[in-house]
Amino acid sequence: MSFQQGLSGLHGASKHLDVIGNNVANAGTVGFKSAHAQFADMYANSMNRSGNSPVGIGVAVPNVQQAFTQGNVTTTNNPLDIAINGDGFFRMQRNLADTSPLYGRNGQFQLDKNGYIVNPSEKGAYLTGWLGTAIGGDPVPLKIDTSNIPATATTAVTTKLNLDSRKTGIAPATKPFNATDPTTYNNTTGVTTYDSLGNSYNVQTYYVKNATTSTATATNWDVYATINGVPYPTAATQAKVGTLTFDNAGVLTSAQPAGTLTAANLNANNVKPGATFAAGITLDYSGTTQTGQAFTPVAQSQNGKAPGVLSSFSIGKDGQIIGSYSNGDAKTLGQVLLVNFANPNGLQPLGNNLYAAGAAAGEPLLGTPATGRLGTLQARAVEDSNVDLTTELVNMIVAQRVYQANSQTIKVQDTVLQSLISLR
Repeated sequence: MSFQQGLSGLHGASKHLDVIGNNVANAGTVGFKSAHAQFADMYANSMNRSGNSPVGIGVAVPNVQQAFTQGNVTTTNNPLDIAINGDGFFRMQRNLADTSPLYGRNGQFQLDKNGYIVNPSEKGAYLTGWLGTAIGGDPVPLKIDTSNIPATATTAVTTKLNLDSRKTGIAPATKPFNATDPTTYNNTTGVTTYDSLGNSYNVQTYYVKNATTSTATATNWDVYATINGVPYPTAATQAKVGTLTFDNAGVLTSAQPAGTLTAANLNANNVKPGATFAAGITLDYSGTTQTGQAFTPVAQSQNGKAPGVLSSFSIGKDGQIIGSYSNGDAKTLGQVLLVNFANPNGLQPLGNNLYAAGAAAGEPLLGTPATGRLGTLQARAVEDSNVDLTTELVNMIVAQRVYQANSQTIKVQDTVLQSLISLR
């Protein structure tokens, strides 16, 4: 009389309940992948090796397999929360000294005190990828570089205008240009420029329709400038910096650029201590027109920048970490990578939603998100557990009934054994 079948059935049903209970317990765990118990029947080999016994000896649980199916994606307010939509795993390492790779789908990340992106569930497992714009090579812990970006000195100002051809010309000999006297010029525009240290300067340009040099076939507009209200080229001397010449069709015909604020004059008379304009500032008026319409500034730009402080950063679908700076610049700070495996079920669970790559998983395949078989990333979002509570509760009922049925076989075996004993 054997109790083996019933005992193995109890053990199998108990294991099944353990797996279901773990699934239910982690129904709210970000990135958790549900598992299911796999069962196999057992037969004993006969002693004379003539074959297996036709009566089985019970059931075994040879494997608990996880289902790496996609979970729902839920948005959050944390810019460092990242959800994987598709195949792949985040690659992490336990700390800066231990570079052994860890893998997981839980994208709840945060910055540690040193600026590294870490997974708090593993006491700071470091998210790895590539720094800067470089892609490839050995992955390294991703760190947000919070250093400022330096200032860029302005070297060019581009201005596009429409000058009013109906304006009355001014004779410089009669009315010399004076920035403080509006009757000595027709129009003015201003732009903020920057020196090598990021100090700002208002370059105000003035336009004078020259009645003396204009002809029946060409109209000349003289251009003057002040720097922070100081006449250019010197505080004591005001001189024009260029001339705009238009034909009868209102097309600009004079050579470009129309003028240059030289480095020598700027540095000698206007620049702040310790700073410089190494190349001067070129004034470009390409596209400027003269028509019978009101004076209109169409567009204006300059290529200098103040120093930039990192104000925010974002993570794109392709895993690029883009920093936004206070001066309007953007810079690539790093690249999140994803890893895939030929057999994800070969990964060994370590807890804390992390896995180690076992031999059965195959070689890790590293790449950038949205390439090959790798999924895309969604920032400010997390991937929910893929546990289906309805299914698990039904499975729980089934496992409970199986457990009860196996206990009944043991009870019947016990009754039969008692009957045999009572035959004496």
